Amino acid sequence: MKYTEIMVRYGELSTKGKNRKDFIGRLAGNVTKVLRDFPQVEIHPRHDRMHIVLNDAPFTEIDQRLKRVFGIQTYSPTIKVEKTLDAIRETSLALMKETFKAGMSFKVNTRRSDHHFTYDTNELNLMIGDYLFKNMTGLKVEMKHPDLVLRIEVRQDAVYISNQLLHGAGGMPVGTGGHAVMMLSGGIDSPVASYLALKRGVDIDMIHFYSPPYTTEKALNKAKELTGILANYSGRINFIAVPFAEIQETIKEKLPEGYLMTVQRRFMLRLADQIRAKRRGLAIFNGESIGQVASQTLESMAAINDITTTPVVRPVATMDKTEIIRLAEQIGTFDLSIQPFEDCCTIFAPPRPKTKPRIDKAREYEFRLDIEGLVNRALDGMKITTIYPGDKFLANKAKEDTALL
Repeated sequence: MKYTEIMVRYGELSTKGKNRKDFIGRLAGNVTKVLRDFPQVEIHPRHDRMHIVLNDAPFTEIDQRLKRVFGIQTYSPTIKVEKTLDAIRETSLALMKETFKAGMSFKVNTRRSDHHFTYDTNELNLMIGDYLFKNMTGLKVEMKHPDLVLRIEVRQDAVYISNQLLHGAGGMPVGTGGHAVMMLSGGIDSPVASYLALKRGVDIDMIHFYSPPYTTEKALNKAKELTGILANYSGRINFIAVPFAEIQETIKEKLPEGYLMTVQRRFMLRLADQIRAKRRGLAIFNGESIGQVASQTLESMAAINDITTTPVVRPVATMDKTEIIRLAEQIGTFDLSIQPFEDCCTIFAPPRPKTKPRIDKAREYEFRLDIEGLVNRALDGMKITTIYPGDKFLANKAKEDTALL
């Protein structure tokens, strides 16, 4: 069938009272971003639902993008027809023939906002139901829990017909939960934490620390490509690459081995906090899970968090690794996350890090260093890239390498 529009129903937005208009506006903006490749599409946000007029854009491709837009509870591909009984009958029959499968039950559900239309809702339900029974076999009516609901909406301008109820991503529109930064590594956990932040409406900038020549360009491109996957859920994400090699070399040279990890993480958090402030963020997100590694014990978290009063949010803090992996597979980041490109968190890793570091000791060791100089030089070297849904970096690099051979 050639659908003419998509009818979008809101999720939690329906509970947002006086802020509802702002939430709907943000959702419309996010939908516009993910459909930017289809300039013919028209988006009309209204109080009760959003209408996306396709204007011959392919529904299949639009469908795949809408599934990832937070703030959408359900949506239905719809056909607009003239306000005549023949047009309603013919379109209803064609739509049912395309989607009905043997053994399914159905019902007709008519809504009428144009109360001057010739037939009322009960009359239309009966007439369309009778017409379907005369022209199809194997139909079974079920009023309470049907497999298919043929929805007919009679409005002032036309009649709109649909019989699919597709599920969206739920959650809140990205941007309605404020702005924050996310500390993104190349592992499994932080992309999942990013997804969960986006789902609650938080607009995030990605911060990734890299340490050339100890880490390769492939490791950096891997983090960018992970961001491209996550951008499917927000429309675009700013990726901030921060050089970290000088800080790691200095810490390794001057501090006791047991505190290398703790002080490195304190520097990462300090840098993230300064970037957050520059970009007017309200919080710092990361992918820490309690007890998973030495730097993620409560004692380590306390020693690292000591350098800031900014809220540090950990969406996967209480999740098991199997739960995190399951979600990573679901959102499409897992296969890329397990690619063996070392990031700066794995290089210079001490063999016996402190799992219960003392805050006073961490401060004492850190004060031996030129904190301000190290931080400022790292900030001077950071690079910002805007990444869009599905942007590829590893594949493009591979093509460039092949061309050079």
